[in-house]
Amino acid sequence: MPKTKDIFVEDSKIAFDKKHRKTINFNISRYDAAVSKGKLRYTNLELAKQRASYLKEKVAANLGRYLEEFEKNALKNNISVIWARNGEEAVSEIIKVLKKENARLLVKSKSMISEEIELNENLEKSGIEPVETDLGEFIVQVAGEKPYHILTPAMHKSKEDVAELFHKKFDTPEDSTPTELTLFVRKVLRKKFTSAQVGVTGANFLIADKGGVALTENEGNGIMSVAFPKIHIVISGIEKLIPSINDLPLFLQLLSAHGTGQQVTVYNSLFTGPKKDNESNGPEKMIVVLLDNNRTEIAKEKEHFKALKCIRCGACLNTCPIYKNVGGYTYGVTYTGPIGSVITPFMNGFKNYNHLSYACSVCGACSEVCPVKIPLHDLLLLNRKKSVENNYGTLAWNAGMKAYEWAFKKRKNVDLVNGKIKNKILKTNKNVLGNQKEFPEVAQKSFSKTWKSNLNL
Repeated sequence: MPKTKDIFVEDSKIAFDKKHRKTINFNISRYDAAVSKGKLRYTNLELAKQRASYLKEKVAANLGRYLEEFEKNALKNNISVIWARNGEEAVSEIIKVLKKENARLLVKSKSMISEEIELNENLEKSGIEPVETDLGEFIVQVAGEKPYHILTPAMHKSKEDVAELFHKKFDTPEDSTPTELTLFVRKVLRKKFTSAQVGVTGANFLIADKGGVALTENEGNGIMSVAFPKIHIVISGIEKLIPSINDLPLFLQLLSAHGTGQQVTVYNSLFTGPKKDNESNGPEKMIVVLLDNNRTEIAKEKEHFKALKCIRCGACLNTCPIYKNVGGYTYGVTYTGPIGSVITPFMNGFKNYNHLSYACSVCGACSEVCPVKIPLHDLLLLNRKKSVENNYGTLAWNAGMKAYEWAFKKRKNVDLVNGKIKNKILKTNKNVLGNQKEFPEVAQKSFSKTWKSNLNL
């Protein structure tokens, strides 16, 4: 059993932590209520999802062509484009830029892809201070933690938890309200914004026909991270493309409706290069780092390429019964919940991460809520199939699956032994259903035998 699976099983015990469950269920319930209202703006939500799904699937199926189009138009806009095969290359290229500019302070807006490449840790090793400017990201950075949720980094913390954390770290009053803490963080970050040499953002969408980067946010920290520093670095996965600027309204509204329940996010920006000669504000340089990190391997897959349609709204996490019980940290990876369980084995290796594909009840709720109609639960089943075909399970698991396959191929195979023997076989692993449940007894006589005897066949 790989170590990562051992850790997952051990960390899953947090599902029995009542305080943790209460906090995450409360926060997700707030999102659920907002999203339900947000979707009411649509007269035909299904049609919007179909259109978005079609456009993203077209991009995922023709990734090379759209990437070339984006690069060509970005270069026309005086944007430098850096291609990175993996996280190491991306970090190396970013640090080269920072050292060339003699930068020592960097401000960041929320970006899961920067977590994917462990940018903060690598910058600190190089003597560069990264500062998270999203409030949730700032909280988890101060706590020395990773983001808990794709969209809501500090979802696992209550307002009391944050007040206690800030009191310990900044000596703020113990009974500080969320408003007071927010104003405190704003004051701290203003100084960082105005003194940082470099600003880093992610990209919600890369606009192929304009060579621009679309960024959507609620706090204004993304714009601030671009407005003051003289260099703007964008880090984006190669799958973030949409074909045209004309498609942007469709995606921005779907993202906000499914992510936060808003009709539209507060700040929506389109960056099409550094400041022009006749402009007084904005960065002097703009650089886009395009990260592969095995995304091209996903693109080659017959069905899994559809996972590249994801717009990172977080809806699948909020509806997932597994995520809502074990939480974000149990997964031990950057991308959690259903979408993370689909793509992580491709990014980090099936051998060590195939267990995530089994962290699923196959209820299908994730596929139902997805705004771009990714068949997530089907892809998780295909992940399991890959794991079995490549013998990534333990010897006992693989043998058990072979026995299961043989037994259930034909009814007569199941009926070869009576209920007493079946119960003994099923109870060889007493904790197969966990230590909170008892395995139900199998009847002494199978249904088919009972049916036949009643019909006197």
